[in-house]
Amino acid sequence: MSTNQSSPTRLIALLSLGHACVDVYQGAVAALVPFFVSERAYSYAAASGIVLAASLLSSVVQPLFGMLTDKWAMPWLLPVSTLVGGAGVAFAGVSGSYALTLAVVAVSGIGIAAYHPESARVARGVSRGSHTAMGWFSLGGNLGFATAPLLVWAVMATGGLHASPLLIVPALAGMALCVAALRGVGAPAAATVAALASRATGRDDWASFLKLSGAIVCRSVVFVGLGAFISLYARQRTGGGDVSGTAALFVLYLGGAVGTVAGGRLATRHGRIPVVQWSYALTILAVAGVVFVPGPLLYVFIACTSAGLYVPFSLHITLGQDYLPRRVGTASGVTLGLTVSVGGIASPLIGAIADASSLRTALAPLIALPAIGWLLLCTLDEPESLEAATGRPLTTAQPTPVTDTASHP
Repeated sequence: MSTNQSSPTRLIALLSLGHACVDVYQGAVAALVPFFVSERAYSYAAASGIVLAASLLSSVVQPLFGMLTDKWAMPWLLPVSTLVGGAGVAFAGVSGSYALTLAVVAVSGIGIAAYHPESARVARGVSRGSHTAMGWFSLGGNLGFATAPLLVWAVMATGGLHASPLLIVPALAGMALCVAALRGVGAPAAATVAALASRATGRDDWASFLKLSGAIVCRSVVFVGLGAFISLYARQRTGGGDVSGTAALFVLYLGGAVGTVAGGRLATRHGRIPVVQWSYALTILAVAGVVFVPGPLLYVFIACTSAGLYVPFSLHITLGQDYLPRRVGTASGVTLGLTVSVGGIASPLIGAIADASSLRTALAPLIALPAIGWLLLCTLDEPESLEAATGRPLTTAQPTPVTDTASHP
């Protein structure tokens, strides 16, 4: 189908669903941790090392993919990286070897790293500067995260870790969605996104971009740290079993669905910087509730934490792209990938503290991180949009554009 036959709404829907299929595998790694602990008797530190393996290599190579997409349009990365990301997680439970498990999970991280810069660049072009449309694209990833615990639990129920090859199914679906979306966008339109970014008249504001990235790192450590251990922590604090732990992880991920959509709409009304600042401020109280409030009320604070962490999620992406108008791929790779996955580097430290003391003690320092992020964000100003910097929308498509008052694509 040509670009003129594919509306931006349809393309955003396809990209969002493809994003969901990819980010299933980011959420699946954390969802597998309790099963590695129960079936292989891994310590907290050893189990969190698997989360680190998924994050560390991804964090290193993600900016490289971003720089490559700044130079060349590489839409083929979307279906290929989707398959690689899924295959790594699918084989994580096949071998009892810890080293092999780390290796295949690291391969999955590379696939995820390759996907995000190019997909964010293409989505920004299709969205034509709409915060809401980018929110829907980000929502897809959040829903992938949210469904990962349920998907992993269902697969593990069929045969434990040895059933993990069944986890390849979302990757196959994601490949098909990516191919359909790229046919709608068209190669010329995809290439134009990179070409227009290279003509941006604004200068790259590295100082603001680095402050934004620092705030996202703080968010990442909180989110990944809770993602790795909230299932085990909920079992302790509520006295429940596997179901209570899976429910806690599901709430942590699903709350992001509400937060991401709300973030795009709030930014349209109030501006991106104020919305991001208030989100980080409110997250401080929500994380404190997760750490200190026992019983079923814990789930309320998990939901509030999730919403607070995700309201600014899509806004991080567009702010980063606007701070670096000449390096859209690099900005996308950092804001959507590097600073998201880098939180996994802190997971082994959290696990080591938990082994030495308790999970509650290990999670308590996470309360301070949204405060640090808020302080960094208080020094930022609203940047000129990339569309204004280029003097034209980031797409060659002719159909009716997605607007900030659009409904679900």
